[in-house]
Amino acid sequence: PTMHPDFEQIIEDTLALRDEYAPTAKISVLSNATQLHRADVVRALKRVDNNILKIDSLVEDVARLINKPCCNYSVAEVVEQLKQFDGELIVQTMFLRGEYEGKVVDNTTEEQIALWLEALQQIAPQSVMVYSIARDTPCKSLVKVEKEELEQIAQRVISCVSVFCLPVCGFCIVIVQN
Repeated sequence: PTMHPDFEQIIEDTLALRDEYAPTAKISVLSNATQLHRADVVRALKRVDNNILKIDSLVEDVARLINKPCCNYSVAEVVEQLKQFDGELIVQTMFLRGEYEGKVVDNTTEEQIALWLEALQQIAPQSVMVYSIARDTPCKSLVKVEKEELEQIAQRVISCVSVFCLPVCGFCIVIVQN
């Protein structure tokens, strides 16, 4: 949604409608974080209740394979841009492995996890969501990471970023800061 040229106004209108008709409702936005170079997008995301931003790999080539960004994309720049939220964000990461376009995709390797944990320490999000593929994908060679492995990854987040884990049904684990 952040690619829309009037994103900030859309959030403004959404918040006004929420305040008028459902003041206890929470507004959540899930974004691939490719538009954080725009000040209007950052301002709008800082106003929502749940600012959920994806970062699926800290290795440039793997991130491009997983997310297929449509614009200039730099993992290092995204990490820097995520820091500007001063922890007022939720980082969401999809873990998977397999092959895509003849290239190996696996963001569960020790190198990948170590880089991701290092980035989480720098970003210091209020929450972290880890999950895997939950339904069929157009690419049949990609496979989901099982719940047990996601739980192991979650434990590493807990140890590294000082958060506790709130289990959620299915293959999503939300880790919330104390």
